Amino acid sequence: MVLSQRRILLRKSHSLASALVTKSQDSIPKSVKHLDSNLIRNAHQVIDEIPDLNVVSATAVIGRFVKENRHVEASHAFKRLLFLGIRPNEFTFGTVIGSSTSLRDVKLGKQLHCYALKIGLASNVFVGSAVLNCYVKLSTLRDARKSFDDTRDPNIVSITNLISGYLKKHEFDEALSLFRAMPERSVVTWNAVIGGFSQTGQNEEAVNTFVDMLREGLVLPNESTFPCTITAISNIASHGAGKSIHACAIKFLGKRFNVFVGNSLISFYSKCGNMEDSLLAFNKLQEEQRNIVSWNSMIWGYAHNGRGEEAVAMFEKMIKDTNLKPNNVTLLGLLFACNHAGLIQEGYTYFNKAVNDYDDPNLIQPEHYACMVDMLSRSGRFKEAEELIKSMPLDPGIGFWKALLGGCQIHSNKRLAKLAASKILEMDPRDVSSYVMLSNAYSALENWQDVSLIRRKMKETGLKRFTGCSWIEIKGQVRVFVNADKNNELKDEVYRMLAFITQHLEEDEYGEDF
Repeated sequence: MVLSQRRILLRKSHSLASALVTKSQDSIPKSVKHLDSNLIRNAHQVIDEIPDLNVVSATAVIGRFVKENRHVEASHAFKRLLFLGIRPNEFTFGTVIGSSTSLRDVKLGKQLHCYALKIGLASNVFVGSAVLNCYVKLSTLRDARKSFDDTRDPNIVSITNLISGYLKKHEFDEALSLFRAMPERSVVTWNAVIGGFSQTGQNEEAVNTFVDMLREGLVLPNESTFPCTITAISNIASHGAGKSIHACAIKFLGKRFNVFVGNSLISFYSKCGNMEDSLLAFNKLQEEQRNIVSWNSMIWGYAHNGRGEEAVAMFEKMIKDTNLKPNNVTLLGLLFACNHAGLIQEGYTYFNKAVNDYDDPNLIQPEHYACMVDMLSRSGRFKEAEELIKSMPLDPGIGFWKALLGGCQIHSNKRLAKLAASKILEMDPRDVSSYVMLSNAYSALENWQDVSLIRRKMKETGLKRFTGCSWIEIKGQVRVFVNADKNNELKDEVYRMLAFITQHLEEDEYGEDF
């Protein structure tokens, strides 16, 4: 059975390899067809002009094209090599397969893989690594795994690439199985697993993997380990555990961190509401180290923690003391800070300055307009909010109308609330939050008949309000509590404590204290 499958595979590889060397237009990758034919002529000319051409000199030329990001020419130089009857070696294949990955041309990658199979080089670790990387990025993990299994003695790069691929596709069990089966794990592999978990929202797994790394003690964490781990702990907002990881960073890296570790610490402390330590982490970075991410983290930290004036002051300090230009993240953080601090005129000024003074087409994004609509409607300036929506160079999405509806709820503007809600429900008829916001707006106007109609419509369509939740950290562990939750393993203790607090709140002698 295995032998017959192998024969089928080889038969396919012969046909695909033939497609690679044919002169027909079909063999040219899609990405090449629309390019200037001068590139093809140039690649052929370079190969043809090499005296005593052999596989080494031809591979050097292809490698030079790749180094200069001239991947189309690299692929055509390879085809010219085949046309001239020169047999490529493993380094030729590894290099040109890398070009197919950069061109995002999986068809070319598969043709090259099959040609390598035909001439017996597919099991070479250099070729196998390049093929695996191509499949992880452009094809399926099944193809990548087959390539990995066919590779003789796969190296740590191949294993790490495959683990990263599994993590990106949320196939965590496969990733961990491969990781645990490794005879030796380098710091690069540990970092790939920690980073992969962190990037896919598996924050506790990321932190646990970091702890396992320390317990095993065979590999020490480096400057790439800590940003991934600190980012994961930031997302959990576990202040105690984060401080322990900060202490670990000092132990292994010393007191001076690179900008990536520093930025992750700034973000971590701000997410935990500790802007004093966030500022300390910012100040620990040398002035020349700080990049736009450092400043953005501080601006957003102040904004999220309700310290809008300090966010504005931090922005002004960046403009005054550095040559950095604000990007769209900076501007959004600044507008968010102005919005929630009630600095309406300042926000309007910054927005207009960004529109008129900065020569950056990517600076103003839809979310900036949405933030301005929210700012104006929250302050009751509905006419300006409507005018801004009408003057936008893009179609207002659902976020704009939600921002307007939120302002209508605050200021009991029934006319605009109905308009905004109708627009939202046109775009997304099952948007629960819009029904709830409109119901609240009617409640504020004591329009109980409309409130009843909305609630009935929600019931008929099977829509339910999202259950609220809160969380606290106890002894380094985050505990999440959901409204009216009867399934929590600690429910008896929780409700006993709630009864105790309620009882004491009701007693006159404690009323003032609470």
